[in-house]
Amino acid sequence: MSSGHGDASELNVIKHNLSMLPKLAGAILFLIGLAVDFAAIPRLLVFLSAYLLVGYEVLIHAGKNIIKAKVFDENLLMGVATVGAFLIGEYPEAVAVMLFYQIGEAFQDAAVDRSRRSISALMDIRPDFANLLQEGRIDQVDPSAVAPGQIIIVRPGERIPLDGVITEGRSSLDTSALTGESLPLDVSPGDSVLSGSVNNNGLLTIETNQAYADSTVARILEMTQNAHRNKAPMENFITRFARYYTPVVLALALALAILPPLVTGTDWSDWIGRALIFLVVSCPCALVISVPLSFFAGIGGASRSGILVKGGNYLEALSKVDTVVFDKTGTLTHGVFTVTDVAPADGWTREQILDIAAHAESSSNHPIAVSLRNAHGIEIDRDRIAAYEEVAGQGVFVLIDDKPVLIGNGKLMENANIPYSVQKASGTVIYLGIDGVYAGHIVISDELRPEAKRTIGELRQAGVRRIMMLTGDNHGIANKIATALSLDGFFAEQLPHQKVERLEDLIEADLIEANRARTNTKGSRKLAFVGDGINDAPVLARSDIGIALGGVGSDAAIEAADVVLMTDELPKIAQAIRISKRTMRIVWQNIIFALGVKSVILVLGAVGIASMWMAVFGDVGVTLIATINALRALRAK
Repeated sequence: MSSGHGDASELNVIKHNLSMLPKLAGAILFLIGLAVDFAAIPRLLVFLSAYLLVGYEVLIHAGKNIIKAKVFDENLLMGVATVGAFLIGEYPEAVAVMLFYQIGEAFQDAAVDRSRRSISALMDIRPDFANLLQEGRIDQVDPSAVAPGQIIIVRPGERIPLDGVITEGRSSLDTSALTGESLPLDVSPGDSVLSGSVNNNGLLTIETNQAYADSTVARILEMTQNAHRNKAPMENFITRFARYYTPVVLALALALAILPPLVTGTDWSDWIGRALIFLVVSCPCALVISVPLSFFAGIGGASRSGILVKGGNYLEALSKVDTVVFDKTGTLTHGVFTVTDVAPADGWTREQILDIAAHAESSSNHPIAVSLRNAHGIEIDRDRIAAYEEVAGQGVFVLIDDKPVLIGNGKLMENANIPYSVQKASGTVIYLGIDGVYAGHIVISDELRPEAKRTIGELRQAGVRRIMMLTGDNHGIANKIATALSLDGFFAEQLPHQKVERLEDLIEADLIEANRARTNTKGSRKLAFVGDGINDAPVLARSDIGIALGGVGSDAAIEAADVVLMTDELPKIAQAIRISKRTMRIVWQNIIFALGVKSVILVLGAVGIASMWMAVFGDVGVTLIATINALRALRAK
């Protein structure tokens, strides 16, 4: 299938190449003018022709902006400086300023394209079609035409167009565009698959469970395309800075050209030349281009690691994260209940207890019941089961092998007058009474993720001062997790609205601490919340930076978050913070370098030491160096 997007890209390339021809001709004329000793008039015509061919775009932009009352920008500075250079007879210098400016622009465009490609690589995950199976035939349709519940076929080498569940076939999937993970993912019937993954080998039959608009690929594309709209405070500052900077520079250049000759009676042409040097070196291109490019590259570098940052503002905020608050279930833990302890009473064995418990809970889909059946691991014999009855809020009564079985909490045992030993465990305790006698207990808990402790250590190395946990689970379980991970504190038994209140308490405590220290840390201390569930959406939205686990996270959590980890790998939180801090270091390096070099050349130019060629380096050279430095943000380590 042909793509309109591809045709547009090819047309843009052709237009770009055609626009380079006049500049190339101007560059050749410039070299001829330098090499050949022309008479005065031919020399003027050669350099003027070269100037117009190379710099016509700058002059046109300056003219249009003047008409639109947008006078003060770098185009006007370049235009005034180079026209002035022509008027005082510095023809080669005038053309050189325009020529090197255009070369610099070409390098900058290439740098921006490289950064954009790192993000636009995500655009490649957009599927062109879906193979829809209906009425025994396969039709190639637009992915948006496929409804949830319909069957699609994905052949080897094709991209999965919609989220769904495999009903037939086995294969390995390339999920690198989504997750940054290079290892293929093996899948088989019953496995969920995400749109945007590439089918490496086998033929897959998939039942879709999302409309295209709600699919993983559509959400990623929307987040990526909107990322540039959320500018970082530093980007907005540079934009405002350039708006006021340009008129100030023009005023100072005018004063430098007029006041000294009027006061001292010295040569006008000398001071006009100094003013023109002042204009060239003052051009703010290095800042206007390199600062946004640094953020763009930082977002691109993060995306290549499976970390989607929804804008430069969130990337900058990540560099200031002082407190990280974690949800527990599904974030620090697997979110899957498992049997962690089986304690039979005298006369019973571990296997007997698990067997009775699994049969008693065989009719329930509750996570605890599922964990009991998984721990048992043997097929349920339903002929042994009779008279199943749930006891609300307490447990289950059931006949197994004609014996009455009670399984549930302590209250169930008490109401049945079965003496039992109260257990204090870091998990949910299930008691069993068989034929009126206490038979033992089973502890079921949510296991800690193996990478959780390493993540906490990496966060502290990344400069995070305080790490907390918010959970709806009971105090005992929360305390066990907090102790195991060496957290700075936790809040347990919290409902969704209470989580928001606790988060606001933490933010308020930071402000009070800052006021006591008489330091303004409101902007320099940020709080990040990490969660995955639908109940985390309100607190994700309330935090300074909401971080969602995209691999397992709910749609609501991903929508509310500012940063999305396309896998559920916790260490990527610390990696995201490191990327943001590295990006901010690059931004400040470019600002200090650009302003430092320009300041030196400005002073030298004002006292008559700097030449126009030094001014060209102060503008184009500094911009190129800052641009190349900005591209380092693409490399996410």
